[in-house]
Amino acid sequence: MEEWRHVWGHKNKYLQFAEDYQPYNKEVKQLRVLLHGPTGAGKSSFLNSVDSALQGRVTDRAPADSIGGKSFSIKHRTYQFNKGGPGTFYPFVFTDLMGLEKGTEKGVGVEDIKQAMKGHIKDGYDINQCSQISEDNQNYNKNPTLNDHVHVLVCVIAANTENILDDESVIKMRDVRLAARNLEIPQVAILTKIDEACPEVKADIKNVYKSKKLKKMVDELSAKLGFTPTCIFPVKNYHSEIDTNDEVDTLILSALNKIINSGEDYVNSL
Repeated sequence: MEEWRHVWGHKNKYLQFAEDYQPYNKEVKQLRVLLHGPTGAGKSSFLNSVDSALQGRVTDRAPADSIGGKSFSIKHRTYQFNKGGPGTFYPFVFTDLMGLEKGTEKGVGVEDIKQAMKGHIKDGYDINQCSQISEDNQNYNKNPTLNDHVHVLVCVIAANTENILDDESVIKMRDVRLAARNLEIPQVAILTKIDEACPEVKADIKNVYKSKKLKKMVDELSAKLGFTPTCIFPVKNYHSEIDTNDEVDTLILSALNKIINSGEDYVNSL
């Protein structure tokens, strides 16, 4: 199969773009990216992989769990990315959330994700699986600024499941997606664990955009949730590696460039 996207050889360009980026809108100190998706999809690992690609070494700042089943993240927590020396950061942050789970009282509630998008949830909030945050909660931000608002919503989904998304997950994620649309927040989808889903990619990650199986998954994800294929990015997160490599970095940084561009377009339209 002919490559359906061309990214190889552009790692340095993608990295330089992230290095040079500054929000044009002076009201925005940093782009805020919110990660959401099913439990075990690799949200925290994607955050760590972005950090690893930027730092040039494998990092694990956001706690991630290799067992799965239940969400390992339990707080609404925002992460900055070091740039150069201590105290210097890239002008974008990622907020990690508890994952979506089957059932009405399991995982993060859809309403809490909606409140997070509007900037109403303060960092460090312990997510309550049984009820959404209330306005009288000390971690409820009654007067969010533009910097508190989410500027890009990133949906993280694992490719290594038999059915890429079950019906209940589709309903919840579609609900979140429509809420983001109503707020005009741009959205990007990250397809993780591609090496576990496709033997060709496990043998050589450069086969990612030649894989018929992954192209079918991208098309399926597009059909179920409504993302255009140009907004869906297959990646491999760092998992067992102790050193970074150019191919994994390229996929991660390609997705990061799309996230930054989407957020920049959004804040400039306000």
